[in-house]
Order: sequence, then C-alpha cells, then structure tokens
Amino acid sequence: MHESPIIDIGGFRLDLSVVIMLAVTSLIVFVIARLSVRKLSVESPSGLQNFMEWAVEFIRNTIASTMPMKYGKAFVSLGMTLIIFIFVGNILGLPFAVITEHEQPVEAIATANSAVFEELKAEGEEHPHVGLLWWKSPTADLGVTFGLALVVFVIVHYLGLTRNRKHYLKHYFHPYWFFLPLNIIETIAKPATLGMRLFANIFAGEILISTIIKAGILGIPLLVVWQGFSMFIGAIQAFLFTILTMVYIAQAAVHEEH
Repeated sequence: MHESPIIDIGGFRLDLSVVIMLAVTSLIVFVIARLSVRKLSVESPSGLQNFMEWAVEFIRNTIASTMPMKYGKAFVSLGMTLIIFIFVGNILGLPFAVITEHEQPVEAIATANSAVFEELKAEGEEHPHVGLLWWKSPTADLGVTFGLALVVFVIVHYLGLTRNRKHYLKHYFHPYWFFLPLNIIETIAKPATLGMRLFANIFAGEILISTIIKAGILGIPLLVVWQGFSMFIGAIQAFLFTILTMVYIAQAAVHEEH
C-alpha cells in the first residue's frame, strides 16, 4: 500500500489527498448541477436536464417512502446533495490513481520525512523510497465518511429537538425508563454504522483493485469487471446512506397522531 501525503499542523495531522479529493468531488458536483440547469427547456430538454429531473423524482420517491411529502419536500435538496456527492466521491478512485515516488525525504510530508526514511533503512532497505497516493476516492477515508455521518447526526437531532421535541425526547424512555442507556447506545450507533458501512465498502473495493493491478496483463479482464461492479456498489452505497438519513430524520422529526 502507498502512504497518504499527511502534513502535521500543530499536532493536527491533515491528509492532503483527502482535502484535494473533497475539493475535486465538490467541483464535479457543482459543474453537473450547473450544467443541468444552464439551458432549461420544456420542449427539448438536454440529456443532463433529463437525468437531473429523473434524479429529483427518484429522491422524492425515496423520501416519500420514509415520511409524508408534506414534511419530506423540505429535504429533497439535502437528499440530492448527499446522493450525488457520495456517488461521485465513491467512483473517483476507480479510473486511475496518482502516485508520486520519492527516493529522498520530503520534510513537509509527515509520511515521507527523514524519520520515515531512517525507519526504512533500519528495517534493512538499501534504497528506501516512499510512494504517496494523491488521487483516490475520498469516501475510502474513514474521516470523510464519519464526517458525513456526523453532519447527518447533527441535522437529525436538531430537527428532532426543534420540530418534534416532546416525542423525540420521549422515545429515549420507550418502552420503559430503564431502556434509556440502550436507546442512547442505539442513537450513537446509527451514525457510527452509517459512516463505517460506506467506508468499508469503498475502501475494500480500492484494496481489491490494487491487488488485481499487481497481476499485470492477466488481471485486466478481472479489473474491468470489478470496476463495473464497483460503480454499482458506489451507487448502492450512496443510495443507502441517503435513504437511511431520511429514515432517521423521519424517526426523529416527524410524528403524526393516528
């Protein structure tokens, strides 16, 4: 495996590749959204406009399956942002990787500085070198997926407290008051599993691609098949993250008397 280009800022370790890939993902999503509405037409819509209209309808139907649309229409933009951003982020690492090989220390990079090269020499490497991976799927990083899950966590509980406070707080004591610790654990586990599931699926896919590449020419057919399958997995994971977000919002913020 190659190292991530990490810099140390006052004891805080920042992965430059993640920052770059998040910026690239955001830019791609912005360009897609902008191009899809550049020349809106009812009579002769562009292919991108058709795709975006289909995506909006898909998200509306997804939200409608979790809550009444009189509440859910406010979350269409959130759902669109999540599913497109996560899908683009999931597949960015599939076509290629950008790796720089360093035979000399790069002091600004914590994973390729003099101390790292000294460790490699101590392990018996005569000509130590470090490969830095700059291009990958941002969602193959645990910090990114947990960051997304944390955003969802904050949104869900903010909506619960502001829109449905009585029933939101009451559910922590359901069905009996002594279930409070279990309900708190469940609340914490939801974003944790949301982030871990996304990370594990995308990271495992990139690991397998790296393994297949080592097979050389013999691995090309399998690589093509796996990349196609990885796009499918990327779409499924984006959908799962989005629909679970809507389910959690519905559970916390929506209550209808029957």
